[in-house]
Amino acid sequence: MELYTPVLALAIIAALFAVGSVAMSALVGPSRYNRARLDSYECGIEPTPQPVGGGRFPVKYYITAMLFIVFDIEIIFLYPWAVHFDAMGLFGLVEMVIFIATVFVAYAYVWRRGGLEWD
Repeated sequence: MELYTPVLALAIIAALFAVGSVAMSALVGPSRYNRARLDSYECGIEPTPQPVGGGRFPVKYYITAMLFIVFDIEIIFLYPWAVHFDAMGLFGLVEMVIFIATVFVAYAYVWRRGGLEWD
């Protein structure tokens, strides 16, 4: 139980901080309610009415999300290679160059087709 005491203390401090932050914002913050405050916030853009089902999103959103995931996975594969670079030697270097080249070809293709433009 002695080993868990610092973890328990940190969890209690974090919980107190979270509850205290919410309580202080309710006490100190302004309590004036108006229409703009009750509206949903969409990055400064006036919200537009949408159909009941939510409407359709442009395909560019999904393509951007998939690109983000691909480059995240690339970074995850680069970490073990960077940590054990000495142990892998020339074989590891060649494999990583091939991997980065294939990802770069995909990136160049998406860039050339206009997948990164937000018109």
